[in-house]
Amino acid sequence: MELREQRHSIEEARQIDIVQYLSGLGYEPAKFGHFDCWYLSPLREEKTPSFKVNRKLNRWYDHGIGKGGNLVDFGILYNKCTIGEFMQKLSSNFSFQKPLINHSQEHFNSNTESKINIIQEKELSSFSLLRYLQQRRVPIDVAEQFCREIKYELNGKEYFSIGFKNNAGGYELRNPFFKASNSPKDITTFNNRAREAAIFEGFFDFLSFMAIHKNQPQILSNFVILNSASFFEKARPFMEQHDTIRLYLDRDKTGQNYSQYALSLSNKYKDESGLYRHYKDLNDWLVNFGKGQKKNLRHKL
Repeated sequence: MELREQRHSIEEARQIDIVQYLSGLGYEPAKFGHFDCWYLSPLREEKTPSFKVNRKLNRWYDHGIGKGGNLVDFGILYNKCTIGEFMQKLSSNFSFQKPLINHSQEHFNSNTESKINIIQEKELSSFSLLRYLQQRRVPIDVAEQFCREIKYELNGKEYFSIGFKNNAGGYELRNPFFKASNSPKDITTFNNRAREAAIFEGFFDFLSFMAIHKNQPQILSNFVILNSASFFEKARPFMEQHDTIRLYLDRDKTGQNYSQYALSLSNKYKDESGLYRHYKDLNDWLVNFGKGQKKNLRHKL
């Protein structure tokens, strides 16, 4: 590598999103501050998170050893290598491009939806998003059938998320630090010309359902993803075209209230949430209990 090219690559490496890089190594934040992500230090053993990454500055600092800096400084310490060795390792495992820095859900507000501008839609490919799917126990090939990778702009900065499209053309957006949607917000329906429908609040619960049934030849059901429990009434005309309507809503107060309301409307509605009654929702069950239990639940579903 020529000296000029090497300097250019080092400068690019310094701009790589540290949180994204740490995620690729298997480290996720233990807690969040205003602009800060706190970790159990990747550089040493500890029980209380004292390794901080400032997302605004894209800089890290380890309070236990009193050292910090940019990603290159971290890489040299973490790998116990020279700058040249680290650059070689980085070049073989990381694409040099302008980082698309995720942002904490703490910065989300009610006006976010109107400020999001979709820039690009493509196949899921970013390592951090694929790893996020794995953490949520959703097989990548299942997610690829229903989701896209969305690059978008918010408050003058570019980010990327998993995107799940609704009937009006808007997207539900999810990454490890952000949960939002762009306008227009709507329900998502899949019409397979079945006489039965399965209803979910969020798309990760729908993806979980599809993951559980991944190896079945065909699922004889239509699907409704509300994308917000408040869209229940909007979805009723589609839902009530079916002979049986199976509800896989959240186990929180809102979800259970809608389930009870639906049961009062018609005996077509069946509340299936008892199958994951000790968990927040179907995906929470899959993440915390579902490994090795998919077969048992699949028979019940």
